[in-house]
Amino acid sequence: MSPHARFRAALIARVQLVGCFIKTPHPTVIEVLGATDLDFLVLDGEHSPFDKTSTNLCLLAARAVGMPVLVRVPDDNPAFILNVLDCGAAGVVVPHVTSVDQAERLSRAMRYLPGGRGIAGTTRAGGYGALPLPEHRERAAAEVTLICQIEDREGVENAGAIAAVDGVDALFVGRADLTVSYGKSDFGDPEIAALCGEVLGAKGATTGLFVAPTEDMSPWRDKGASFFLSGSDHSFLFSGAKALAARKPDTTS
Repeated sequence: MSPHARFRAALIARVQLVGCFIKTPHPTVIEVLGATDLDFLVLDGEHSPFDKTSTNLCLLAARAVGMPVLVRVPDDNPAFILNVLDCGAAGVVVPHVTSVDQAERLSRAMRYLPGGRGIAGTTRAGGYGALPLPEHRERAAAEVTLICQIEDREGVENAGAIAAVDGVDALFVGRADLTVSYGKSDFGDPEIAALCGEVLGAKGATTGLFVAPTEDMSPWRDKGASFFLSGSDHSFLFSGAKALAARKPDTTS
């Protein structure tokens, strides 16, 4: 079983998984974090300066180290989703999913169906022509993951129905935007926590959310979460440098 297929199977089975965001568009970051025990990585194409070339190079590095890497795409544009899947992404995280209709369109964009994902066997995902098209289609069905991000009022209201859409593998709660959507200033607000709990308890799909690097994941696990994104390459650099600076010898005594 390929790393992508193992990841998708574990996600659907609600195995406890932990990953982080990648903010720096360079393949070396993937090589470094690919040598850790993290379960997956997510390139942040929504809030970081990834273009097609840097995304492609990072996904090539992911293939080299055997790390499942998903892409958080900027929006629900099927053309962009097609491109990152052709480059070999393990799947996509789509921000601001708010309706069943949108989720159904996303599901079609992930699949080789009439009106869905366009097929080409000469991509990295297709083994550059080495895989017969029927085998490529079969593998894609087992390897490609769709995660819908719930971070708006309408998304919360429709979370259960979105989770039930065929082809939606997981819901991911975006607490920061959810906080803004409800007019709050702190994503630790009790009302936001309660809303997160509602989404995490949705049936029909795996659920997860972002947690701060020092945050206890157990309460969210108890509410139904089984996959977590925590921190990023930027936060690791920042915290590591801050810890090193704190070790500077005291010269005042």
